[in-house]
Amino acid sequence: MKIVYNDLINFFSKKPTKELLSKKLFQLGHEHDIDGDIYDLDLTPNRGDCLSLLGLARDLNIFFELVEPYELFKEEIEKLDLDFENLSPDECPCISFLEIEIDGEIAEYKPYLENFFTILKNNKVNFFTDVSNYISYELGQPTHCFDRKKIKNKLIFENRDCSESFKTLMDSEIKLHGQNCIFSMGDEIISLAGVMGGESTACSPDTKSALVECAYFIPKAIIGKSLKYNLSSDAAHKFERGVDANGQIEVLRRFIKVVEDHVKIKSVKIQTFSEGSFKLKNLPFETSKINEILGTNLKDSEYKNILEKFGFFVKDQIIVPSYRSDISCQNDLSEEVARAIGYDNIDSKPINLESKKIQQITKINKIENFLVSHGFFEVINFPFSPQEASNSICIDNPLDSKKEYLRTSLEFSLIENLLYNERRQKESIKLFEISDLYSKDLEIRQEKKLGIIISGRVGNNYLDFSKKLDDKYLNQLLNFKNSSFIISEISRNGLKTKKKDKIFYTEILIDDIPDEFTDTIKSEPAPIRFFNYKPTSQFPSSARDFSFSITDTNNYQEVLDHLNDLKHENLKHSFIFDFFENKKNNEIKIGVRLVFQSTLKTLSDNEIEKSIVDLLKPLTRLKGVKIPGLNLE
Repeated sequence: MKIVYNDLINFFSKKPTKELLSKKLFQLGHEHDIDGDIYDLDLTPNRGDCLSLLGLARDLNIFFELVEPYELFKEEIEKLDLDFENLSPDECPCISFLEIEIDGEIAEYKPYLENFFTILKNNKVNFFTDVSNYISYELGQPTHCFDRKKIKNKLIFENRDCSESFKTLMDSEIKLHGQNCIFSMGDEIISLAGVMGGESTACSPDTKSALVECAYFIPKAIIGKSLKYNLSSDAAHKFERGVDANGQIEVLRRFIKVVEDHVKIKSVKIQTFSEGSFKLKNLPFETSKINEILGTNLKDSEYKNILEKFGFFVKDQIIVPSYRSDISCQNDLSEEVARAIGYDNIDSKPINLESKKIQQITKINKIENFLVSHGFFEVINFPFSPQEASNSICIDNPLDSKKEYLRTSLEFSLIENLLYNERRQKESIKLFEISDLYSKDLEIRQEKKLGIIISGRVGNNYLDFSKKLDDKYLNQLLNFKNSSFIISEISRNGLKTKKKDKIFYTEILIDDIPDEFTDTIKSEPAPIRFFNYKPTSQFPSSARDFSFSITDTNNYQEVLDHLNDLKHENLKHSFIFDFFENKKNNEIKIGVRLVFQSTLKTLSDNEIEKSIVDLLKPLTRLKGVKIPGLNLE
């Protein structure tokens, strides 16, 4: 979202510098870039209330005294007689309509309106739509303007199953399908509610009478629609994040005033359709609880002052303003206090962990070290999943609409990790994850579990190369006494893979792993190895196997040293997969695999052969060392 510096400081009695304003925005958690006089903000999805000049100014009131620089239309407004029916009040509990008719020519846009288009490089469309777009920028509430003369029949709002075409006011035709919130007139859909209006009822430069719709749609009803139909929509962006449920009348009075600033108004009428008033949330006023969460020593008066600066009403309880849909508990209130104080200004204190938790952390560290020392790799996965179980917890507003459930098992994530590695031609895959899992029966349950998945060769060395990872391997590895766990074979049916190695998986509650097992593991952390980041190649790897015959065993160590120090830009890795010593003939034979892969392209056979010569030719100069099949030409 882009905001002009001069537009924002008009909301304050104290005029902060551009740099100070930037600093305070960052303190409040509003990350941004600055380009000249424009702040380009990247707001978190839960702060839809800040998607406007007014919203940011309300947040910044904690530092700079807020004034409202805009004027509202103050006169009484005649009630509008509109034939309208709301068939889906659950999706739209409150909606207002303004009928406004103008007379005469539109005056030159005043600076506050003109700058919205020139400085921010927004396109002008027509007068009523231009005012609508400016109001959204100023107050954060999207409105939609119908040409009043084109609304000739009963207007209906509903959330229904659609399977028809709809031509948007951007002149693009889309095929609506599935559940959609729409406005219709007769048999015609004239607006995809909360996203974009239709071409058939759109205003034009000749429009003299407009019907302005201003509504509160619940976010869930709008989320994903602009993406679904590939529509760029500022309105949807705001409705998805939540607008002020009680702000429609003030917005429409501001709309009238902006129109009045530019043209003579012939008539205005207004009507609100409400299915019950929006209920404000109340929370207990508990300063001690906030101090406990943050480690602060706030007094009641200090806490109250912070809340009131943020727009909360405080008496016996805390009344949350209607535009703050993100506030629902004491943790949310503590975050408000932390933003006001500044996280860097809160004294740090040592965390007092219960001895049981400390023991569990130590236990987890030992398990991690144990598995890493046996060639396993730890993975960390996203805690959300598309898979729904009978006891899954569903997220109301997930970051990814395709992953709306908290995981109840680590299995699905680890299978995805395994397939990812198989697609990159890994021959030995040993992965584990330790994570909290959440489920809900009568109450929410939290459990920390270890998940292990294996497939392929036991290891890339001559002792393990011919052995396959299986349930016996896991049983021997996890030699728990007086404790049992289930190892299951995962079927490859339905998995997108051509590999045929068996997959084995186990999932164990951390508390079920016997202390006798972890007590035998050294508590010292595994040696830290630092790696430079290397991008994962999207191109295939290619392996070449060679048999070395060493008849002069005095050169054996030199051969090993050379092989251990192989370096080439296209050599991904190498290892000895076979070893045989013939003491009778005083001969050693070893099998070596070289794996080549480029991050830039698929390597040709000629390129690989050239790399092999560069790598192995020095060994052929050693006495008694032969590499059958190596072409040195």
